Amino acid sequence: MDQMVLAAQQWVNATYGNVAGYNRVTEDGATGWSTMYALTRGLQHELGITALSDNFGPTTLADLAARGGVKIDDSNTNLITIVQAACYCKGYDAGAINGQFGLDTQLAVASMMDDAGLGDALGGAVAPKVMKALLTMDAYVVLAGGTQAVRSVQQWMNSRYTGRQNFFVIPCDGIFSRSVQGALYLAIQYELGMTDAQATGVFGPGTQAGLQGILLGEGSTGVWVSIFTAAMIFNRVLLSDDSVYTDFTDSFGSGQTSAVNAFQSFSELAVTGTGNFDTWCELLVSTGNPDRAGTACDCVTEITADRAAALKAAGYKIVGRYLDNVAGTSLNKKIQPGELLTIFESGLRVFPISQYDGGELSYFSYPQGYTDALNAHAAANGYGFDIGTVIFFAVDYDATQDDIDSHIVPYFEGVVAGLASQGKKYVHGVYGSRNVCEQVTQQTYARWSFVSGMSTGFSGNMGFTLPENWAFNQIQTLSTGSGTGAIEIDKDVAKPGTYSGVSSVSDPGNPVNDFIAYVGALHDLAVQYDPTLDPSELALQYLRNDDYDSIQWKALIGGTDPDWISYANSQGIGELKVTEVVDPFYGISLHVSHLGAAADGVRLIGKPSGTGTNRGDVAGWGGDWMTFYGEWRRDSDSYSSGLTYCQDKLAKLTDVGTFKLRDLIEDADGYLIATRLLNGESILDVVEDHYTNGYLSRFAQYYQSRFGGIEDSAKATAKDMLTSDSDATIVAGRTYLIQSTGGFPTLDPSLLPDDKLDEFCQGFADMLADRVGEENAQVAKVRARNAQAAKVQASRPQATKNRLGSTQ
Repeated sequence: MDQMVLAAQQWVNATYGNVAGYNRVTEDGATGWSTMYALTRGLQHELGITALSDNFGPTTLADLAARGGVKIDDSNTNLITIVQAACYCKGYDAGAINGQFGLDTQLAVASMMDDAGLGDALGGAVAPKVMKALLTMDAYVVLAGGTQAVRSVQQWMNSRYTGRQNFFVIPCDGIFSRSVQGALYLAIQYELGMTDAQATGVFGPGTQAGLQGILLGEGSTGVWVSIFTAAMIFNRVLLSDDSVYTDFTDSFGSGQTSAVNAFQSFSELAVTGTGNFDTWCELLVSTGNPDRAGTACDCVTEITADRAAALKAAGYKIVGRYLDNVAGTSLNKKIQPGELLTIFESGLRVFPISQYDGGELSYFSYPQGYTDALNAHAAANGYGFDIGTVIFFAVDYDATQDDIDSHIVPYFEGVVAGLASQGKKYVHGVYGSRNVCEQVTQQTYARWSFVSGMSTGFSGNMGFTLPENWAFNQIQTLSTGSGTGAIEIDKDVAKPGTYSGVSSVSDPGNPVNDFIAYVGALHDLAVQYDPTLDPSELALQYLRNDDYDSIQWKALIGGTDPDWISYANSQGIGELKVTEVVDPFYGISLHVSHLGAAADGVRLIGKPSGTGTNRGDVAGWGGDWMTFYGEWRRDSDSYSSGLTYCQDKLAKLTDVGTFKLRDLIEDADGYLIATRLLNGESILDVVEDHYTNGYLSRFAQYYQSRFGGIEDSAKATAKDMLTSDSDATIVAGRTYLIQSTGGFPTLDPSLLPDDKLDEFCQGFADMLADRVGEENAQVAKVRARNAQAAKVQASRPQATKNRLGSTQ
């Protein structure tokens, strides 16, 4: 409880509690919108407005401007008290809440203005737009998850444009949001020369036409470079060294060229290194330039031979089709008999979409997700889609963050459980706004995202960047072909190297079969090479050899046998070589070399006792944990809390960072495979069994076997990995790994305050427990569903059972 916020709440209730239209605020000492609304209504009453509202709208602004704002020597002490109360609610010390505009109050307002980029000169009064900003929950300091680079842009826009009629003080919290995106649109419109009446803050035809003439490249300078680099910062452009672009500047140099190249490549634009129209659009709106080419599409219409030919002629390679129709509607949108064969024979690929409704909040729930997953599985299986196929489940409305938390994520948790109950043959993807895709990916590990980019007005597409795992971006509805080949489609931009659908069905292969066969071939070659050596150890050596046999790795766990490697290569093992294997549970491509290194480390070094750590750990999870610590310290200006950093960044389904979900799976699988090898089992049997059955409970097994299944033990082990000095090789390697991601110098973990390091290590333990909890909950839910289904079946009349389940 904040005593000054409590005093503000008590004052505003006591002063305006009997005023018609005033809503009393709870006196709890906690700042929030309800208190700001109460103060806003109090302000309106003081201005003589009788129809009180939570909204600080045009009337409030105009009436406040008419009296010159709230003056330092204002005779209305209640107005000054409202200023003081608002300052405390925003975290600024305004002195006593007494209606006197003293030095403390002046400094508080000046500090807020300075934080917002407005300078610290009051000019004798709190200006109307500053007062409006005071009565919001917007922050003007960097919040968790924000960056100083974004804040610098926010401050710059406030300083440059607040004098314009429709530009109001925006947050300076370092977070790109819908309001900040709208402010950027206004900035562009002002610089294009639009009047206040013309500047609407919407990315419309006039704005697009103006940007057609703004081409930027090396040597360009001025405000347009400032706006362009601001948009680059807002889009969190990932550079070649895995850092994020942060250079807000008015000069376009080689650094900007490199960053633009990276953004264009990520967004599937022509890589030119220049700020051309397509790049402007991609930075500013979820469709990008909707008129640009796309190589994928989705549609509700059957693909006949003529339509397939028209699509091919128009440059399309992949088509999204629906698995089922929606009950109670006449629209026949599902894949038709023989259609898949027509698609494949035409040289097109296909990706399946599941949408039984999904057009409003009330549809989404865990049970609905479970049911939809069962139906989607049945439909996909009926068409012959093979194991590992990604099914995109649709969220076809503007889901807010609250909607996502309360309904969308539970729905997808149901989808995950439903697919798992059927043997996890299919992998779930997500269709929806950028934010829906991002949140569903982060919280339910959707493998790929299909972004509804052409819904540019969706709140989930404003203030959010393309998710890292985007595979398709839907940008335009159009018609192509003519005559019997005419068809209406939604044009999609496809991201090469992600998910390209399938080119066949009813293939008896399995994503892991090639890997199992590869390991088997290595085992057999190892026996031929030297029957006196352990073939499992030689197989692991070959798996890691390409990437994990450097001088550092030789020092850590020993090198590989070069004669064995040469022998295996001479016997043609390269023809069977597998560098990535698709995990049958998450659909993630696992890196075989890292998996082999993690396994070989444990196989050679063994498991340490208690909560201690050793070099075998460093070969797997420990090395990833060290580099992740470096990343946290690198980002500590935005993430003071290590626990929050772990919650947001650790073991996530993303291509960014050094301890992704993929890395955790490789660490866990490597450890589990190695422990079974240490027990005398053959790598042939272990790998086949693990990727047939064991993967379903990998995290539970890993947590129990390596960390004792105890959260405190996992936390202590994570801390030991960062602080133990008993092995000089580990200490040297730790310093190298931490500085490789954190930069030089990065504070050694042992020098951090103990409570901060403990909190960070708690994040590791929580992550492991969460992964195990997800697995256990999934198993329990599947069993409960199956038991309920059996109960329902048993309760049916015998005649019904005979009709459905008997040949009599």
